[in-house]
Amino acid sequence: MRLSLPINTIITLPTPILLIPPSLHRKPNRFSTVAFRRVSPSLCRCWFSTLKAAMTTTTTAVGGEENQKQSKLSVELKEKIDLTEKERKIFDRLLGTLRFCDLDTQLRVAGGWVRDKLLGRDSDDIDIAIDNMSGSEFLDKLKEYLSSRDEQVQGDTVIERNPDQSKHLETAKMRIYDQWIDFVNLRCEEYTENSRIPTMKFGTAKEDAYRRDLTINSLFYNLNTGSVEDLTERGIDDLKSGRIVTPLPAKATFLDDPLRVLRAIRFGARFGFTLDNELKQAASSEEVRVALGEKISRERIGNEIDLMISGNGPVSAVTHLSDLKLFGVVFALPSSSEPAPLENCGSLCQAYLEAMWSLIQTPGLGKFSGEVRRLALYAALFLPFRKTVYKDNKGKLIPVVNHIFKFSLKRKTSDAETVINIHRTTEKFLSLIASFRLKNDVQLDKLDWATNILEHWKSISLGDPELPATSKIRVLTGFLLRDIKDFWRVALLTSLLLSTVDGMKEDQEIGHLDFQLDKLREIYQTIEETIHELGLDNIWDVKPLVNGREIMQIAELSGGSSLIREWQQKLLTWQLAYPNGSAEECKDWMREIQAKRQRTE
Repeated sequence: MRLSLPINTIITLPTPILLIPPSLHRKPNRFSTVAFRRVSPSLCRCWFSTLKAAMTTTTTAVGGEENQKQSKLSVELKEKIDLTEKERKIFDRLLGTLRFCDLDTQLRVAGGWVRDKLLGRDSDDIDIAIDNMSGSEFLDKLKEYLSSRDEQVQGDTVIERNPDQSKHLETAKMRIYDQWIDFVNLRCEEYTENSRIPTMKFGTAKEDAYRRDLTINSLFYNLNTGSVEDLTERGIDDLKSGRIVTPLPAKATFLDDPLRVLRAIRFGARFGFTLDNELKQAASSEEVRVALGEKISRERIGNEIDLMISGNGPVSAVTHLSDLKLFGVVFALPSSSEPAPLENCGSLCQAYLEAMWSLIQTPGLGKFSGEVRRLALYAALFLPFRKTVYKDNKGKLIPVVNHIFKFSLKRKTSDAETVINIHRTTEKFLSLIASFRLKNDVQLDKLDWATNILEHWKSISLGDPELPATSKIRVLTGFLLRDIKDFWRVALLTSLLLSTVDGMKEDQEIGHLDFQLDKLREIYQTIEETIHELGLDNIWDVKPLVNGREIMQIAELSGGSSLIREWQQKLLTWQLAYPNGSAEECKDWMREIQAKRQRTE
């Protein structure tokens, strides 16, 4: 046995059974399906465990040297798992249930919690694996025990299995000490000849460990013994060396549940770990790509992508999606998209995302956290699609970005609306950058998006030649910021990204796109300072000096929302042009305009 651990680790090795010569054991993709379908499940699993153990010790097999070169990362693990006070209380309740109900049952915390605790990270993702009963059965026992102690059940539920969406197992959940705990039985899987949907059966801890998505997620913490169990004999080593590997052959693992491809990418990006070569080859295969697109619900795909974008390695994650040819599957575009997406759109999107990520990580460049950061990255990622539309069922042209959020990822409608609004504001900001940098109103007389605003400004400026040189830029920027609100910094950054490649074609080689990030940081800070000097901080919170009722009285309007909106735009223009003006001065100006109109009529 090759594994030597400073923690209490239980490992049970099977009796070796070789189905093929050892010289061929690094080519599982050519025989794994045959072995999986024509050999009994127990024999197959025994062979797989032996195969995986052999794979960790050989360097002469196909691909071995490449994988060794990848694994240069050394990760320091905790000597033991340290429980928090809440975790101790939760585990005491679970073990108390065993004693109260006289159960000969082993309880294990599975997967991510064990991994994170060994890495010295906090985790509230406690999944309990049970060896001899279902999760719902144990939940009944737990409620019986809590009732005997006069402790109220905070909440419980059972989530049914859904094989059509690769949800193969019933899951029971209970809230204990204000934390949700999942309960599920240990299981193994058997496949019929013509189906990738498994029959789920009770299994041993070892069988359960081997059917999990990644070796680093296959670890158990046995509550009964207080020990860590590495039953694939790979989990600890792969965690230490920073490798993303599947316990069983990658292609079979991904075809079982194609969402595991995205999970592998997400965990690799999250921890900065290296994807195994066999895993990458399987992930980029046509069979797996088709299965991901057809077998997994868009909600589950969207959730994984959201976790990637919200995590600490979004650039790495999207790079993997692009390199493994999964970008088009995940961010599926309608066939009627106009203009048609570029062949390199995945790489182009990744390039914009990487530039945005670098910018928002800059200290002192503003606060980009939480929702603002997440949507900033989505806005950059989909920037190449900002002008792409498609026809819906009614023939209406809809932004493709809306389709991606609504149908490809099944995200909130508000996410799509915010990103689309950022893109629209980005194009407007782009036309103001030169004026910001020079701090005067150059080249602002022919802006398609600001025709009405400029007309209103001209009518004001004609009567007051002493308006400052920055009056026009203040008015236009004020309208922009009132529309985009807290996301104006994001819109400004995306406009700067576009300004860098202005005059260049986005369909050229990505390596030729030089975003000149240091220069962009400098320009951004200059513009942000100018906006502050113009007094436009939180301008969207500034209330109008004249309300709708007063507008109707002064303008002698009997009704008509369009006329009121027109006057509101005029008054906002005046208010932005005269930041120190009072409500009475604004009303006087309005009365003067109204009087002139009446004399003309």
